[in-house]
Amino acid sequence: LAEATFVAVSPQSGRAEVDDVLAAIRPATCLVSIMLANNETGVIMPVTELSQRIRALNQQRAAEGLPRILVHTDAAQMIGKGHVDVQELGVDYLTIVGHKFYGPRIGALYVRGPGTTTPLRPMLFGGGQERNFRPGTENTPMIAGLGQAAELVSKNWEAYEAHMRDVRDYLEARLEASFGKQRIHLNSHFTGSKRLCNTSNFSILGPGLQGRRVLSRCKMLLASVGAACHSEKGDRPSSILLSSGIPYDVAQNALRLSVGRDTTRADIDLVVQDLVQAVAQLEQEQA
Repeated sequence: LAEATFVAVSPQSGRAEVDDVLAAIRPATCLVSIMLANNETGVIMPVTELSQRIRALNQQRAAEGLPRILVHTDAAQMIGKGHVDVQELGVDYLTIVGHKFYGPRIGALYVRGPGTTTPLRPMLFGGGQERNFRPGTENTPMIAGLGQAAELVSKNWEAYEAHMRDVRDYLEARLEASFGKQRIHLNSHFTGSKRLCNTSNFSILGPGLQGRRVLSRCKMLLASVGAACHSEKGDRPSSILLSSGIPYDVAQNALRLSVGRDTTRADIDLVVQDLVQAVAQLEQEQA
């Protein structure tokens, strides 16, 4: 069985720091897996630097007879919202998810030299489709849809990124203007760290304003308090926020909003108005 070592993110940067990852490597380590960008905070991880450092470390490990360390990154959140270049990242494996950039709900795995430069073994066996890596008839419509979505991203990512960043920044400015800067804690802001252009994680400070309660009083806004893959947590704060140094009472009130290619400033105005009335209703109920 494989044994996993988990590396905590830095509360100062919200990132998994390269030195911390390297310090966790053991003689038997054969794979390092890291997100390219976090799905709750939007913080972008130092994948390029990590790959470079591991490449240098592998030369030393080869001389010592230790296994080569491969690098995998999950780029699901980043593709479509910023520049992603596997050559620049220097990774061996990269995960792609179509529905995150307006494509069909299908996944793909980039492998640097599959089966030759980089090991890749099938989990299922049968037919020889997909170069014997996965049996069964290929899902041609979804593959074509993923390819078209990727082509659009390749041609237009700079425009997509600029638009989403503008709208996201407008959202955060309107929140601070409507509630007051002292009542808005921007959980995505970490000094020196880059973040996704579309993601805003924030808390409206005050008793009884837990994220789920605020959303339950919204009339138009449909959003989440965190990641869908951890939606069973109930009212417990996000472990991602807590490990990123966000205080418990602040993390309890967290909301995560994501803007898209078609989101407008007018949409943001409506959302902020909805949040204002939701908070006013909760505070009136508690008075």
